[in-house]
Amino acid sequence: MKTFSHKSAPGFTLMESVIAIGVVAVLLTTFLAVFGPASQSIRRALSAQDANRLQTTLERELQILREGTDSDFQSAFAKAFDWIENSGEADTAVLLYNYRGDPKDIRPDQSLEAYDRDGGQSGREFLLQSAVRRRGDSDSNLEKDLKQVQGPIFYVRMTQLVFDPQDGALIPGEHGQISSMHDEGEVANDIDDYPGGMIAFAADFYALKSNNINYIENLDLKDDNSDGHPDVFGKPLFSRNLGVRR
Repeated sequence: MKTFSHKSAPGFTLMESVIAIGVVAVLLTTFLAVFGPASQSIRRALSAQDANRLQTTLERELQILREGTDSDFQSAFAKAFDWIENSGEADTAVLLYNYRGDPKDIRPDQSLEAYDRDGGQSGREFLLQSAVRRRGDSDSNLEKDLKQVQGPIFYVRMTQLVFDPQDGALIPGEHGQISSMHDEGEVANDIDDYPGGMIAFAADFYALKSNNINYIENLDLKDDNSDGHPDVFGKPLFSRNLGVRR
């Protein structure tokens, strides 16, 4: 009669398994320590590139009057004056974003209606549209746009730049007010009191955490520590010095 011997398959002992798990844990921790900050920098850089493209949209928006939403302004310069002066208020916060717009449906203010269907082919059924909206001007359109936002959404806080005779350069003035660029302390209450032919301003871009309308309606823009930035956002992701002319 033949006899068969059974040999157990080679495997890891308990000690070897514990050592292997420990090595993997060390490698994973090292990987996150080395590449984690790098990946965050990449995400910040990509967001800054988005804001850079939207900068042009902001400049263009401050040079036009839209039918319906801007009817209270006598000129595009008056609109820019008001937007810069009140950009730090939650009720008049300026938002920049890209959204899916319907090229077959144009609103009275000449912006594209938000594309509200699932799927669709970019360039045919919908167009990726850059937009600047101020809260309170056309909140119904803003709410529709927010549901179709593609990519990050930014809040932009604008502060006039005034001339500093000591440094011979333009520096941020008092946020929330417009004054003569050369007469320190002479505050303009409205566009008729402003003597200048242009307004130079710093635009600080902050990436928002959500495009949800409830989040947008409850933005906390307080600057209790007086560092020039909303406390909940910290330093801006992206900044540009810009200007508008009469």
